Amino acid sequence: MDSSLFRLSTPTFTLPRARPSLSYKRIHCQREKVAFDEAAFEAERLSLDAKDRETMMAQSSSSSNGGDPKAWKWVIRKRIWDTMEALNIAQNPRPVHHRIPNFVAASTAAKNLSKLKEFGVANCVKVNPDSPQKQVRFLTLSGGKKLLTPQPRLRTGFFSVLESHMLAPSVIYEACTSVGVAKYGRSIGLDEKIKVDLIVIGSVAVDPKTGARLGKGEGFAELEYGMLRYMGAIDDSTPVVTSVHDCQLVDDIPVEKLLIHDVPVDIICTPTQVIYTNTCISKPQGIYWDKLSPEKLGKIRILRELKSRIEQETGQKLPCGPSEKLPPSAPRRR
Repeated sequence: MDSSLFRLSTPTFTLPRARPSLSYKRIHCQREKVAFDEAAFEAERLSLDAKDRETMMAQSSSSSNGGDPKAWKWVIRKRIWDTMEALNIAQNPRPVHHRIPNFVAASTAAKNLSKLKEFGVANCVKVNPDSPQKQVRFLTLSGGKKLLTPQPRLRTGFFSVLESHMLAPSVIYEACTSVGVAKYGRSIGLDEKIKVDLIVIGSVAVDPKTGARLGKGEGFAELEYGMLRYMGAIDDSTPVVTSVHDCQLVDDIPVEKLLIHDVPVDIICTPTQVIYTNTCISKPQGIYWDKLSPEKLGKIRILRELKSRIEQETGQKLPCGPSEKLPPSAPRRR
């Protein structure tokens, strides 16, 4: 959600890294010993995703009717989702509403992305877990690069790392799915020493002239970006790329209305073109705690751990954002 983020620490303040907690080590060891239940994992993921999409549906409806200053974002998102469905550009999972939309020729956009010099020289690529970027994840792994991908909605953890040498060639494609990431990936924590050379981010709409981007409205891409900044894994020079359909290119995202946590993109790859935006929009410097609602914090364990760690190390209480009254869930379609 757009109000979820903001500042982690001042740019000149470096925090010492704490060791992983004993509980984390125990959980990690237990996970390695217990057989992975693919069916149970996927069933739970789909159920939770459905609930979250229902909440977003209610939120977008409430924003449109209640004078929300961010309502303009939902207008653009809905226009793109409606267009993709009406023109049959949308691919499964459908409907694409309240998702990073999968689209026809997503694999062609991914191929164009893989030809970028920035991709070619990258050793570690962070890729979002959504369907239209599945081929990007495959090309990352099959190209011998390290793949860093977030666990869905940061519910159960943080990021997972996969490398081709960890995998049999026959399972690389499976490893690019949500189930495969959970099955074959190595979970990492905030203390992982990692350098990310390229960020691939999903979008609902993006402006090729400014690099302004809209996601699906939950703010997880911004949270992930902020935490990677905390870890020292990325900085302002780390390229941010998105792969979208040409119909997702827009010219009506008002830059002056963007919030400080909104992540701009440097490069756009579509099935037909590659666009360098030369964006002038500043990139977020971390997590902006004064905008992070207690409700959002309560849903994401890794954020609670990070907040507790910073407060213990600094001896200072971090600010908290305003309470976020979540809207009631929309009726589930049968």
